[in-house]
Amino acid sequence: MKAETSQRKNWKKEIREWFVSLAFAIIVAMLFQTYVYAQSEVHNVSMQNTLVEGQRLIEDKWSYRFHEPEHGDIVIINGPESDLRLIKRVIALPGDILDIRRGEVYLNGNKLSEAYVKGQTLAGNVEMPFTVQPGQLFVMGDNREHSMDSRTLGPIARTSIEGRAVFRIWPIPKFGPLSE
Repeated sequence: MKAETSQRKNWKKEIREWFVSLAFAIIVAMLFQTYVYAQSEVHNVSMQNTLVEGQRLIEDKWSYRFHEPEHGDIVIINGPESDLRLIKRVIALPGDILDIRRGEVYLNGNKLSEAYVKGQTLAGNVEMPFTVQPGQLFVMGDNREHSMDSRTLGPIARTSIEGRAVFRIWPIPKFGPLSE
């Protein structure tokens, strides 16, 4: 009789331990995805040819807690500037002077070499030259003729940057780190 009672207690203890372990794992995974790394999907053509619709990316939400975005970073924007989550490239940082002339982008007086750009770059609604203010970034899509970006929306608040796209996980032939 004692052996049967002991066996029942061991079984209940085993179930409880599994439940606690599983709950802990789920909580850690949710926190990890919310605050460290997450998966994102490209939903538009504004970053072609670098990124195309349907590709899946790993988003680094952690590193911008320790350093600021840099020129050329591909960032995920989730803020009041747009109803949509956007994926764009950082072109200008606070204090930079941006100018667009004859389809070319100039940063602080120097013409940018942008091998990733598709189409012609036009100034849009923003008066050029444009000085980026503290707490702001100027972002553009790589597919310049088909991108809703800072040329239309204006500068993006630093607080609207959700993270940085760092790795492509789908499709398999394109698997690997993102680079210019």
